[in-house]
Amino acid sequence: MTQPTTANAASRGFLTEGGKYPGLLGWIFSTDHKRIGLLYMYSVLAFFLVGVTLGVIIRLELIAPGETIVSAQTYNALFTVHGVIMIFLFIIPGFPAIFGNLFLPIHIGANDVAFPRLNLFSWWLYMAAAALILISLFTGGGPPDTGWTFYVPFSAQTTTNVPLAAFGAFVLGFSSILTGINFVTTVHRLRAPGVYWGRLTLFVWSLYATAWVQILATPMLAITLVLLILERLLGAGLFDPGSGGDPIMFQHLFWIYSHPAVYIMVLPAMGIVSDIIPVFARKPVFGYWAIAFSSIGIASAGSLVWGHHMFVSGMSDMAILVFSLLTFIVAIPSAVKVFNWVATLYKGSISLDPPMLFALTFIFLFSIGGLTGLILGSAATDVHVHDTNFVVGHFHYVMFGGTGFAFFGAMHYWFPKIYGRMYHKKVATLAWGIMFTGFNILYFSMMILGLRGMPRRYYDYLPEYTDLNRVATVGSWILVAGLLLMFVNLIRGARHGAEAGGNPWGGLTLEWTLPSPPPAENFATIPVVDHGPYDYDRVSPPHE
Repeated sequence: MTQPTTANAASRGFLTEGGKYPGLLGWIFSTDHKRIGLLYMYSVLAFFLVGVTLGVIIRLELIAPGETIVSAQTYNALFTVHGVIMIFLFIIPGFPAIFGNLFLPIHIGANDVAFPRLNLFSWWLYMAAAALILISLFTGGGPPDTGWTFYVPFSAQTTTNVPLAAFGAFVLGFSSILTGINFVTTVHRLRAPGVYWGRLTLFVWSLYATAWVQILATPMLAITLVLLILERLLGAGLFDPGSGGDPIMFQHLFWIYSHPAVYIMVLPAMGIVSDIIPVFARKPVFGYWAIAFSSIGIASAGSLVWGHHMFVSGMSDMAILVFSLLTFIVAIPSAVKVFNWVATLYKGSISLDPPMLFALTFIFLFSIGGLTGLILGSAATDVHVHDTNFVVGHFHYVMFGGTGFAFFGAMHYWFPKIYGRMYHKKVATLAWGIMFTGFNILYFSMMILGLRGMPRRYYDYLPEYTDLNRVATVGSWILVAGLLLMFVNLIRGARHGAEAGGNPWGGLTLEWTLPSPPPAENFATIPVVDHGPYDYDRVSPPHE
């Protein structure tokens, strides 16, 4: 393979080259997968900051019993919009749309995805859907107040603008499906010579598994949301018990998609952690095929466990037994990954650079989220903690503590490759420490509140919950301080950081053979790959 070269400082690769039109038009009409990845990144992070702001307002309201800064109706709208933004506009599209677009083609030695125009269209759909959701906040009775799950019968009866928000989520589903189709086709058809299935990076394996979930599970969300809109606008009687409908059917339809969606969120996060750890441990990954097939196993088994969200809805004892068993089974491939990550670290030459710190944090926080998930997967304990703050804490340990911290790890890992510049490592480490501290203060307090009986989504609470709610609110302030420091450091690095060189981390995957930033056409000639992406025992990567 070609060796990494240093970027020409006068030309910032794809950042300045390859646009068909000048200026902004050159970006929003570009079919370059890297530019589309950055379009997604800037859009997704903008919505993330909005979601964080709403979350801080929610915590400020809960700092003391009774009304503090917002009314009960506004509070309901806040946690609904916070959930919709974070789930549908940040977590679900985050990894596949951003880092999948940026690096999947490069990882397999291709110059672009299989369907470049379809790739751009998926971003347009994403932005159109986001616009619909934002419009729903200010029209038709105001922001939806149903929670991000849109549970009936309330979502069919509330006067708020549920139909438009649901339609926005419906359009987002098409964006996700198109991305999945693109990635599956790209992996099958565009691999460079020598990139066998056994030489794919584990990040590509995770994106491949995720893409199948996007293709097969997302249509269930589309069907469910269409039925909800028909129920709301035409009184179809599908979910209304008074008209012969069944509200439990909505829960089944919703969770048949939404639990696999958890793996759309977390599988690529596992993939990037599997890529980061060998680089910063300077060791071949332990159990390559076990990690690769466990991604497929998680995607498959994870599509069968939706019923554990509904143990208290009145399902039969046999159904509870089956869904509980399947929930424990899906923990096995996740445990395989954790074991292999730790085994890769064993006797490694470990370098605690910021990407590695975020990857290790992912393992720790995701393990807490996974173990508390088993409490919810067991029917006996789920009955006691269902719909309490324990569920909120568990969910955030998996989604934010797991996927979120892996997302930030990916940003710090690939930042020098994207921008050709390096952020300040000590500031990045400080930001990580502040975020880690604030996160655990916030969400562990919420899990304790749940074990003590505080329901979730409540605007008010009993006085005995005051102290822990105040601790959680202070934790949110610490977490936000760390986030702001991290983003300021990254923005400053992109503008004024030192030149990063082609391979600052000493990685073996194909993106590190390109200049930083990569050129508009990734490879002048399609590479011929002669070793695996983690062969640190026989290949010595150059440092720059």
